[in-house]
Amino acid sequence: MKIQARTLLIVLLLLLIGAYAGYRFILGGAEVPPSIGDDYSVKIPSNSTFDEVVALLKKEGVVKKENIFRNVANQMGYKQDPMRSGRYKIEPGWTIFHLIRQLRSGEQAPVKVILTTERTLEEVAEKVSRFIEPDSTSLKALFFDETYLSKIGYNRDNLMSVFIPNTYEVYWNLSPESFMERMLLEHKNFWKQKDRLAKAKAMGMTPEEVYTMASIVEKETLSDDEKPIIAGTYLNRIKIGMRLQADPTVVFATRDFTTKRVTNYHTSFDSPFNTYMYAGLPPGPIAMASISSIDAVLNFDKNNYTYFCAKGDGSGRHAFAETYDQHLGNVRTYVKNLEARGLR
Repeated sequence: MKIQARTLLIVLLLLLIGAYAGYRFILGGAEVPPSIGDDYSVKIPSNSTFDEVVALLKKEGVVKKENIFRNVANQMGYKQDPMRSGRYKIEPGWTIFHLIRQLRSGEQAPVKVILTTERTLEEVAEKVSRFIEPDSTSLKALFFDETYLSKIGYNRDNLMSVFIPNTYEVYWNLSPESFMERMLLEHKNFWKQKDRLAKAKAMGMTPEEVYTMASIVEKETLSDDEKPIIAGTYLNRIKIGMRLQADPTVVFATRDFTTKRVTNYHTSFDSPFNTYMYAGLPPGPIAMASISSIDAVLNFDKNNYTYFCAKGDGSGRHAFAETYDQHLGNVRTYVKNLEARGLR
């Protein structure tokens, strides 16, 4: 009896060792390689098939043994049609079970969409497509869809005012429509803060008009402390019925973004965005306006200036004037400064 019990114990022990070895074989054969790195993610496109996901994971080096992955995936009910899409964080050293559990869960790792000061809707589409699954073509199609724009209360000219430069966390596989829903929500929340809506109303302007003015200010100066002064100057021009005559607007109208000097070609180019030809604000922004520029317009400097020009001394700053004669004096100083620097 003792010999039989001992034999049975040995057999059970061997079975356990065999089972453990098999278990370790599966784990070892399907372990995410340490070379993947700690900050690694895999992106599974929308409408992917199971075979496409397997091929992607193999190509990315996440899965080493396809047969093991397929068998365990079937047992864990991961396979579906289509597969769950998204961006998923993968940890080095994970077993096949950890990997499939993560992909099956739908718990995505968000991406950060960074918006800065793009000039056109086409540039916005190109920029956003670097961060999310939809390509620039699908984003542009939505941006210029008149039916969609009418539905959300915008048009091609003023849609840019929706975008507030910032960093936004979103899911990689969101649709173009979902992206715009997020931007509209962020826009709404932005204008609710810091009495922005009340300030715009007190100025007799809509948020879209404030944004349009801010986009011009944005392209006039890099100095935040000058922005309220320039905003005040332009508002003075509007008040007295004087044309804005803002160089950045004619650059935008002609799309001549590489020019270093505004010429008669620009100022005579017939476009509603040409503020040399048409009074008042252009029909929409000429660029994405930074938060500092938007707030500069809302908190504009109450001055009596109607003119300003660059100093030409390399500082990038401007000289302001209340009268045309004073402005001409500033222009002469500008020319002298350029000559002194050998630029004229």
